[in-house]
Amino acid sequence: MARQQSDELDFLRSELARLGALDAVELERQRVAKAEELDRLRIEADQVRTEVAALRQQVVETHEEQILQEAGVYSFHHPLDDSVAYKSAIEGLRVEIKAANRKDGGAIEAAQSWTVNGSAVEGRKMINDFSKLMLRAYNAEADNLVRGLKPYRVDSAKDRLEKVAFTIEKLGRTMSIRVTPAYHRIRIKELEFTADYVEQLAREKEREREERERLREERKAQQEMERERQRLEKEQSHYANALAALEAKGDAEGAQRMREQIAEIEKAIADVDYRAANARAGYVYVISNIGAFGDRMIKVGMTRRLEPMDRVRELGDASVPFAFDVHALFFAEDAVGIEQQMHQRLADKRVNRVNLRREFFYATPAEARNHLADLAGELLTFEESPEAIEFHQSNNVEPALNVD
Repeated sequence: MARQQSDELDFLRSELARLGALDAVELERQRVAKAEELDRLRIEADQVRTEVAALRQQVVETHEEQILQEAGVYSFHHPLDDSVAYKSAIEGLRVEIKAANRKDGGAIEAAQSWTVNGSAVEGRKMINDFSKLMLRAYNAEADNLVRGLKPYRVDSAKDRLEKVAFTIEKLGRTMSIRVTPAYHRIRIKELEFTADYVEQLAREKEREREERERLREERKAQQEMERERQRLEKEQSHYANALAALEAKGDAEGAQRMREQIAEIEKAIADVDYRAANARAGYVYVISNIGAFGDRMIKVGMTRRLEPMDRVRELGDASVPFAFDVHALFFAEDAVGIEQQMHQRLADKRVNRVNLRREFFYATPAEARNHLADLAGELLTFEESPEAIEFHQSNNVEPALNVD
């Protein structure tokens, strides 16, 4: 350690001696040289920063996850009534695009006074050739963006087309070649209308799918009620025959019991007729599936089926790994109204905030129970904790599957 310190001290002494031997002029020369070197490095750093900034302007962010995070809920640029209206607007724009691409149509502009080897004719030919080439490159990029456009990427597509127009203007600066702002606005509007059209078409298809599902569910409910009515009428006929036989034998007591049975059947038939005629009557249900969605998500819906568990079992088909657990299932004369009010109360907890027909909510069964108690009165049965039998059994089996 002492030897190292001695060496460092000798080095410092030699440096001091060397510097001391230098005269003031030499020291000033070195200082100026260092200052000039520092200025040069600063200038180079500024140039690099400028180049990086220019390159960033030419880069389009296309990272899917980032785009999706920034997208949020899609907002229409030009709200129209339906996809047909959007398609008509797009076709109108494409007529304008074709007109602008004709000779002197106004899609691109360039210098008019340009000569090649002293020839104005050759100069005009050169300008025209370069203009066509630039316009073809611009249109190819615009067409590709339109063909592969996803609504949530429309801003990225517009940004890319802006940079293409900027690059063409930069490359054609010596000949004053550029895509005209008017034509560029038409192509930007085409992107916006196309994104709106694709989104509107998707929403219409989803609404059609949901409506088909609703009609299938309603048809199943009506068929179920019709089958039940036929069964009750057949049973009523049997009891009527039995009543006639008992009356013929003079069995007053047996006949009275039979009349009571017939009265119950008539009441059941009336109930079925009421259910068939009243489209708002049905069962409200609260179900969960912790194996598929976790312990803080529920589904709140309604069904008009006579046997509501049939609907619950259908929801737990092969599209989810485990069956749904039922927390509440009760009949209401205005099941539609109770379902709607439940959805309104849980609106801030919706899982899907775009498609409101998806009836899943970030809520616990206990929260649903409190709302239902306010809306429907006392609940006869409510299961707060899901059984989730297969889910728990699967968790118990899993360690055994990992044993070597």
